[in-house]
Amino acid sequence: MPGDFKEKVAELLVKYSSGLWASALPKAFEDTYKVKFPEDALKNLASLSDVCTVDYISGNPQKAILYAKLPLPTEKIQKDAGQAHGDYDIKSMIEQEYLQIEENIAKIVDTYIENVTVPPLVIPTEASPSVLVVELSNTNEVVIRYVGKDYSVAQELMEDEMKEYYSKNPEVTPVQAVHVGQLLAVNAEEDAWLRAQIISTEENKIKVCYVDYGFSENVEKSKAYKLNPKFCSLSFQATKCKLAGLEVLSDDPGLVKVVESLTCGKIFAVEILEKADIPLVVLYDTSGEDDININATCLKAICDKSLEVHLQVDAMYTNVRVTNICSDGTLYCQVPCKGLNKLNDLLRKIEDYFHCKHMTSEYFVSLPFCGKICLFHCKGKWHRVEIANVHSSRALDVQFLDSGTVASVKVSELREIPPRFLQEMIVIPPQAIKCCLADLPQSIGMWTPDAVLWLRDSVLNCSDCSIKVTKVDETRGIAHVYLFTPKNFPDPHRSINRQITNADLWKHQKDVFLSAISVGASSPNSKSGNTPILGNTGENFRKSLTDVFRKSVVDHTRSFSMEELPPPIHLSKPGEHMDVYVPVACHPGYFVIQPWQEIHKLEVLMEEMILYYSVSEERHIAVEKDQVYAAKVENKWHRVLLKGILTNGLVSVYELDYGKHELVNIRKVQPLVDMFRKLPFQAVTAQLAGVKCNQWSEEASMVFRNHVEKKPLVALVQTVIENANPWDRKVVVYLVDTSLPDTDIWIHDFMSEYLVELSKVN
Repeated sequence: MPGDFKEKVAELLVKYSSGLWASALPKAFEDTYKVKFPEDALKNLASLSDVCTVDYISGNPQKAILYAKLPLPTEKIQKDAGQAHGDYDIKSMIEQEYLQIEENIAKIVDTYIENVTVPPLVIPTEASPSVLVVELSNTNEVVIRYVGKDYSVAQELMEDEMKEYYSKNPEVTPVQAVHVGQLLAVNAEEDAWLRAQIISTEENKIKVCYVDYGFSENVEKSKAYKLNPKFCSLSFQATKCKLAGLEVLSDDPGLVKVVESLTCGKIFAVEILEKADIPLVVLYDTSGEDDININATCLKAICDKSLEVHLQVDAMYTNVRVTNICSDGTLYCQVPCKGLNKLNDLLRKIEDYFHCKHMTSEYFVSLPFCGKICLFHCKGKWHRVEIANVHSSRALDVQFLDSGTVASVKVSELREIPPRFLQEMIVIPPQAIKCCLADLPQSIGMWTPDAVLWLRDSVLNCSDCSIKVTKVDETRGIAHVYLFTPKNFPDPHRSINRQITNADLWKHQKDVFLSAISVGASSPNSKSGNTPILGNTGENFRKSLTDVFRKSVVDHTRSFSMEELPPPIHLSKPGEHMDVYVPVACHPGYFVIQPWQEIHKLEVLMEEMILYYSVSEERHIAVEKDQVYAAKVENKWHRVLLKGILTNGLVSVYELDYGKHELVNIRKVQPLVDMFRKLPFQAVTAQLAGVKCNQWSEEASMVFRNHVEKKPLVALVQTVIENANPWDRKVVVYLVDTSLPDTDIWIHDFMSEYLVELSKVN
């Protein structure tokens, strides 16, 4: 070491009356004297003991505090008493400085932990994520946890790591100083370690909220530990949501109790309507055969029971209005009662309110969802409707709560219930009572169109019918009744039940079917939505039916001439590219493409078909093979080619826009009207170019499907095979997946490589 090194160290330490950490000496030395600190000087601190006091803090020989010796080395004469007193002062100073340092370090660590930002919880991107409902105080703040890989699974893994860390690390001790808002690791029941945040503090207890579970409890301080920063990377898993449709009654104790009993501790599928800090959602119970809308179920459960109609067996009710008759003979009736009177009064007030107040955009339904109750104007008055099925942003199905009717309408035709009437309106139970005619002969079996039309003609919308209740089936929610028109009440032999047993009404006619849903809303282009009224007698009825049938046959023959088919869809020429979508893929030798630029037009057409066929009276048609029709498949109307007629009332159809083969009930087949014959049929069958295989295995077909089905791709056209029938045109194309940022995947190359690898394995 340089000759003057020790003297410079001694001189330097005089400036640090509280001592200097040995590890800080090199920098302080170089900053003061502008010379390099000797590399090996710290390896043997004992060598400096003649110029300074070395206080070792731990077993580590380099972890020490250096203090200047007083007097300086050139003045070595000291009195013994003074030296002893000086040693005592130095030792006391060292202890105080050490405690201060430890306290400062602890504060720095605490500050670091508190400054660690826990990432916000990201709402899942999947269509219907699963959630666990934890608790709620009102329906606008329901505590939930998302269930899935990046949520509940990641949390379980983190809690396992926490248990490992805190259980087997003896250096970790319970927290001493605590404050509100501090994050902790709490040793909870069953030796679980959970993340928590302090809500309030007492002497030996603290109240914490478990940030991943959403509930709070008081815990002993001895069970609370500082949260290590490595457990702050996962978002807090407990979050809140708002139940759609229940906002106006969110604090109602009865509603909160119902929601708690139906949801807490259970897992549901969730439809997220609006993403926000507290998202707006609809919960669905998918554990049974049918999905149950929890929001709608809870709303029905808190209806005002005093406004319900409770039919009594053997009781007679007059001034009954039959509001709907289904194709299976089921009736919906309105019986005079307190609830019906209040409903009609409210609807009149709403009519006056809208008449006096300008209809602004705030009353248009901007966010439709299943279970939402709103208003629909039909036949000169407002009606309560519940959204039953949302087809698109423009079209949906609604159920008229007080008539039992179901219809498809445009979203733009719905209106919000004005806030001042909303709470009163939604607690009124549905006023449509489901009934069936009692004591019909068992030989009658399935209802015929003749019988349904006769019943509709006799009693539908008649406001002064009467009923006698013979049975109330609570499980099915249906009452068995005798139904009377005003002229025949109360003679049971002249009831509708007796009159409808006329044998002529129950003769089944081949290929003649009636709508399963009675139309309750008029078509936008029609003056009335009522079913056409036919003659009262069986003879007149059969004559009318025959006329309708003959007319439909004529219309049918006229409407399916080849000249009225849409033009063939435009396809790119060989050697050109086109953007396509693949709705169906069986194997490389057979799949279906749709031109991408036409898809929006197809979506609009599908919405228009739903609206048209759902609000227009069904026509009775004789179907033929290889003809074009409209058919209802899974709640949507499609343009189809009829491929075959089965003996069990089903027909085989080919969807001309999507390329799927389906079986549907023959009564769901209707003429395809001219307005839906303009857009070219969108489905074009295709074959993959560049790869040859006589027979594709199921495994190879599955690999192909996984890479192309329901995906947008680029097609390079090799060959176009024309045909007089647009549905028989074919193309041979190369397919390219361009979704990756850096490379394009040619599907034929991928399949060729797959076949080579498969042959090696075999």
